[in-house]
Amino acid sequence: MKRIQHGFLIGFIVFSLSACAGMDGGGGGYGASNNVPGEMEIRTGVVEQVTDTQVQSNHDTGVGAILGGLGGVALGSLIGRGTGRDVAMIAGALAGGVGGNYAEQRRYDQPRQAQQIIVRMNSGVLVSVTQPVNADLKPGTKVYVEGQGAGARVVPRSD
Repeated sequence: MKRIQHGFLIGFIVFSLSACAGMDGGGGGYGASNNVPGEMEIRTGVVEQVTDTQVQSNHDTGVGAILGGLGGVALGSLIGRGTGRDVAMIAGALAGGVGGNYAEQRRYDQPRQAQQIIVRMNSGVLVSVTQPVNADLKPGTKVYVEGQGAGARVVPRSD
């Protein structure tokens, strides 16, 4: 009984510490350099070049692996008795997880049309952003570059 209580206590402490780690404000991914939620750095510039490209989607949720693993366990439980059944369930879970993950990747990880947009900022610096296609972006278009890093996007200005 004491072991169970100690296990729950350790689990609670680890959970609490991991929840606090996300609140440190370092790299929260909000787009602004001061990491304040709801604020985003917006820079202005002019589109220099637009190149059509493709990007690989990042749609792996892991649902395929989970469902495949559960199906594999269910099928493995129908085989044998005792230790043989346990081995069949483990093998079924592994094979089903791998197969489910493969099926999910084949279905959802299809390349998507995108644009690589090169923007000359008002400061003279060139910035390259790859994002989904926006037909309004052409060379010479005045734009805003919102955010930074992988979360940056280019949107036309309306002035």
